[in-house]
Amino acid sequence: MDQIKIGKFISERRKSVGLTQAQLAERLNITDRAISKWENGRTMPDSSLMIELCEILGISVNDLLYGEIVSSQCYNNELENALIEAVKEKQSADKRLLSLEVFIGITGTITLFVVVLLASLASMENWLRIAIIVFGFIIFLASCFYALRINQIVGYYECKKCGHKYVPTYKAVNLAPHMGRTRYMKCPKCGEKSWQKKTLNKE
Repeated sequence: MDQIKIGKFISERRKSVGLTQAQLAERLNITDRAISKWENGRTMPDSSLMIELCEILGISVNDLLYGEIVSSQCYNNELENALIEAVKEKQSADKRLLSLEVFIGITGTITLFVVVLLASLASMENWLRIAIIVFGFIIFLASCFYALRINQIVGYYECKKCGHKYVPTYKAVNLAPHMGRTRYMKCPKCGEKSWQKKTLNKE
């Protein structure tokens, strides 16, 4: 999707229905700064606002995603292209999140190591030494929580037994034995346990 093109299209449609940025923002219950970001191509409207936005602007969601009014003749093709592009963008975003997961995990581990090393080697009061170590463990545990959360919500896990792809619960991800991004979990469809691989594609 071309965010610049979409932003210009939103601006044109807003003006054509006689609304200012502030008026459109008020109807959507958001700030006019958000509208400005859309129209400048810096961000996209949130999916929860798209239908209401399109109704106000008198366009379809497909028109919005394509950045122009799509004729009925090529509507299906453009809709398919827009959906394919949306899927590609989601996959790219998921890949970035998985990279962030690795970064968070490494950062948390290094922080804990450095803090424990500092507390062990530096001369300080015992209460301060304990406080520093506790702080290191808090950072480490927080990084583990966020890394696991990313691992849970990004993409899908594929059951080795029946091929079902699903998003597991945080508890299932947290408690499952794992090797890298492959986890030993129970499939919600067939009920069998297996080593399930992380995949970014639903199909």
